[in-house]
This record gives sequence, structure tokens and C-alpha cells, in this order.
Amino acid sequence: MKRIGVLTSGGDSPGMNAAVRAVVRCGIDIGMEVYGIQRGYEGLIEGAIKEMDMSSVGDILHKGGTMLRTARSERFKTEEGQKHAINVLSAFGIEGLVVVGGDGSFRGGLDLSERGITVMGLPGTIDNDLGYTDYTIGFDTAVNTVLSAVSNIRDTSSSHERATVIEVMGRHCGDIALHAGLTGGADNILIPERPVDLNQVCKKIIQGKNRGKLHDIIMKAEGVEIDTQELAQQIEDKTGKETRVVILAYLQRGGSPTARDRMLASRMANKAVELLYNDEKSKAIGICGSEIVAYDLKEALEMKRTFDSELYRLADTLSK
Repeated sequence: MKRIGVLTSGGDSPGMNAAVRAVVRCGIDIGMEVYGIQRGYEGLIEGAIKEMDMSSVGDILHKGGTMLRTARSERFKTEEGQKHAINVLSAFGIEGLVVVGGDGSFRGGLDLSERGITVMGLPGTIDNDLGYTDYTIGFDTAVNTVLSAVSNIRDTSSSHERATVIEVMGRHCGDIALHAGLTGGADNILIPERPVDLNQVCKKIIQGKNRGKLHDIIMKAEGVEIDTQELAQQIEDKTGKETRVVILAYLQRGGSPTARDRMLASRMANKAVELLYNDEKSKAIGICGSEIVAYDLKEALEMKRTFDSELYRLADTLSK
């Protein structure tokens, strides 16, 4: 394979630029032509495609977001839109595509794959919600962003002797809340994978107050069904402790990627380029332990996440 494209799709995540950089430079290094596609699948339909060179991706490794920009495309979900995208790729002579994004982006890649385009999926999402890989690009940065916020929130919560409910992202996956909660010393971690026991939450807060604890941090994943403001009010009513809400929202998606995310993105992108060069079939690239792995794209999308119940148990033990 001699001519490939790269696009970023769905929600942005720190490390996407590192992935794009590696695709371009690794591809050119082995004699490929590499084309950047702007604004994801929507840009693909519109033909927003430009050949990239080594300097095209200079000075982006440390930057958050994506230099190719991203968008969601309703048109691409239609048969007509997908046929048009195939025609555009054909017009540019692009034989293979690297897609950096989450579950929805991979499903779009699978649609193209079933129409004859070889697609390599790189898991670019802060949510860490893809079952076939231990970690996704951007997850580590998002957790560290939350940790930084927790440190600031703890200072003011202690000063006012308050409880604070911190809502973090993750869709239906509680990994950001779990990892940031454990390493940030949260008193309670509420995630969609486990039922919420409000009485137990309040009991912990009251017990902490009785032994002189000044602050309480309740880490809540956005996928937990109870409304965050309502949760805070119920905690305040039951414990008598003033309770505030902090919703970190899109703050978690931005910022310079950590060394770990830059390394992960670079290694995964290199693997994707190697597979395309060797004319492999469509794959999803991931990491298992310390090894970069590749699974059939369709099979990868069917793999279910395994919740780390031992990590959750440890977090509960350490918060007592």
C-alpha cells in the first residue's frame, strides 16, 4: 500500500496530535504518501483532503486537541454519504485509512471497511470504554487533569468544611472516576458499573466528620443516573454538611497530553502504518500489558469491557 489517509473523529482527546504526527512521519519514512483529512467523516465527504509532509506535523506533539479538527457527521451515517466518501477516497487514490476516535468512529470505519477500504482504528477517547484495549489515547491525561482539579477543590473544601461532588466524564464507563478517585483520595466513588448506596455514602461522611475530617470528596461519573445537583442536595439533607457541586465537563478533554499518552499514540500509530504497508486487513490497534496489539476491527467492536472490581475494592478500602 502506497497512499493512505488519516482522520480524527468524534470527541477530541489529548494525544490525537501525537497519533497524527506518527502516522505521517512513519508513513513517509517507509515510502508512503500520507493525506490528512480534516473534520473527520464530514470532511471526507466534502473532500477536505491535503497531502502532508514531515513539516506538516511539526510542533504538534505536545498540543491537545487535533490539528486535523473533528466533527460529527449525520450524512456519513447514510448509505449515500458512505458511497460518496468511498468515491472521494477513490478520486485521491487513497487505499487505506487510519481513523483516530472512539466507538462511533470505529463503527464508521467498519462501514468503510465493508465497502472495500482498509481501515486501522486507533482508540482516541478519554473515556477508556473500548473493551479490546487496556487503555485509550487521552485517558491518562484526562485522569491527571481531574487529579489537578481535585487538589484545588480539596483546599477550598477543607477551608469551609464542605463536601464536594465532582462530576467527571466517561459516558457509561466509570474508569476516569475510579482511577482519579483512587489516586486523588476521594472518600466515595460513584460509577455506573456499581449501584449507588446513598446511605453508605452519607455514613462515610458522618463518620469522617466525627473523627475531625474537614472535607469530603465524592467522585461521580457522568454515567451514574442520579442527577448531580440532586445527589448533592440529598447528601446535605442527610448529613447536615454543606455540599457543593463541581462539574469538570470539557476541561478534561483539553491540555497537553501526558508522556504516557504521547508514547501510546506514537506506538499505536506506528503499528497501524506497518499493517497498512503490509496490506493487512482492517484492524483495531490497542495495548495489552505493555504490548501493542491488533484485532480484527469487527471483532474488537464486539469485545466487552471487563470492570476492574479489585481496583474498586481497593479504592473503597483506602477511603475508610
